[in-house]
Amino acid sequence: MSIEILIFGAGAIGAFYGSRLAFNNDVNVSVICRSNYNAVKSNGFSVESPQYGDYKWMPTRTFSKPTEAQKAGVNWDYVVVSTKALPDVNDDSELLQGLISKGTAIVLIQNGLGVEEPYMKRFPEAIVLSAVTICSAAQPNHGHIKHNRWTRINSGPYPENSAEATRRNELFNNYLVKGGVKDASAYSAEKMQLLRWHKIAINAAMNPSSVLSGGTDNASMALDPDMYAHLKGVMEEIFEVAPKVTGKPFPKDFATAEQILNSTKKNPSGSKPSMQIDWAEGKKMELEVILGNPIRLAREKGYEMPRLHSMYALLKAAQRNREENSKPKL
Repeated sequence: MSIEILIFGAGAIGAFYGSRLAFNNDVNVSVICRSNYNAVKSNGFSVESPQYGDYKWMPTRTFSKPTEAQKAGVNWDYVVVSTKALPDVNDDSELLQGLISKGTAIVLIQNGLGVEEPYMKRFPEAIVLSAVTICSAAQPNHGHIKHNRWTRINSGPYPENSAEATRRNELFNNYLVKGGVKDASAYSAEKMQLLRWHKIAINAAMNPSSVLSGGTDNASMALDPDMYAHLKGVMEEIFEVAPKVTGKPFPKDFATAEQILNSTKKNPSGSKPSMQIDWAEGKKMELEVILGNPIRLAREKGYEMPRLHSMYALLKAAQRNREENSKPKL
């Protein structure tokens, strides 16, 4: 009997990992698309990758919205959520109503802290798996996925290591590995949350700085001495506070700020973080899960992160001003 996986949010990240999961013969991978629905429904995905080669992938089923997936009558083993987390705009967990059963594992491949809570509250009988990825992928055209040099994904149970959640997490990780994703690892719940804080250090440094500097790409920021010092300061602020908030030290195998920035210098020229791309396209930015939630979690424990707070305040004001200026004049 085949494993049924549904990708909710089949953009670059969701489609790329969906295509790798589909390399398992006993796995059916279906997708819920948005703007790229017509292209994917007709032709599937075309993936271009220096690591995996160029190939085409036709999902088992392609839906234009969650209600269509509900009507399919499939008991989903895994629902992978790879949308942007925008709790100040909408609660995506609500859209999964009717798709989640007691045996469903919800895999959240999303940036930020606190993304799991809405799903835990809405689906208390489901298994929630938290996942973090560093994957250099883009969708330059509908249905065309361009994968670059990085592919790393880690997942773990949330909030605790129950036997069933651990089993389902390891099974999902094995499917990724069998699909060719060598840098896929199954973590404990505790290590996974530390990894989320570690990833926040990268996102909270690179994303806002690109927007505030007028769209500077990742490599250029890391190569500029002043920007390097700024990015390093942001990361180290988080590395100092996060263990105090969680009560646990970072594992020794987690990269330092210097290692992250030295690796960023090797990024393809012109590669920009997602927040800058969203800002340039006039979209809402993931301010709350990348900046707001870490600031609030730290403050609850009595710690401040002034570098993060400065960027958060500036970007909130910029986003609010743009929204106000875009309103029609009466």
